[in-house]
Amino acid sequence: MPPMRVARLRTSEGKLGPYPSTMAYTSVEARQQLLDGLTEATDNLAQALASLGAAYEQLDDQQADRLEEQLFRPAQRAYGRAKRTHGEFAARHGLPGGEFKAPSPGAPSTGVKGFIEKAVEAVSRAETELVALQDSLMTIEVGDPDLRSGLSEVRVLIHELPQRARRFVRTFGR
Repeated sequence: MPPMRVARLRTSEGKLGPYPSTMAYTSVEARQQLLDGLTEATDNLAQALASLGAAYEQLDDQQADRLEEQLFRPAQRAYGRAKRTHGEFAARHGLPGGEFKAPSPGAPSTGVKGFIEKAVEAVSRAETELVALQDSLMTIEVGDPDLRSGLSEVRVLIHELPQRARRFVRTFGR
């Protein structure tokens, strides 16, 4: 397959920017870029899970069950879907599968609220990466419908997590 061409952006004066008139990249390079972005998002979801798991360990049974239902399960489903999307896309295009990190949640002294805040930050980073992937023309040019569907599903699964986390922290201990 011939290299794809990406046109230069024009400046506010209508002149072409300082880059060469086109930048070539191969489909393989572009697909690997998509996988790298999805790996980053997936690693952020893993960080969120680690933080939520650490918060769970510090709660009584009733609060822990609430955290699991409202926050951990949706994050776990999103993480699993992101990993599956990554693996299936890589396999369809003969690229290596992902190596996903098993992050440390941090010190127990972070506390429940701190762990939940860290989880929300990680989910926000994951969503930012997923939005960038979805907005990229590469997703259209070298992606496929299954990749786009997987990215959308992960975003749907994590979309409400920050609001749920705020509600959980607000009612924590009541």
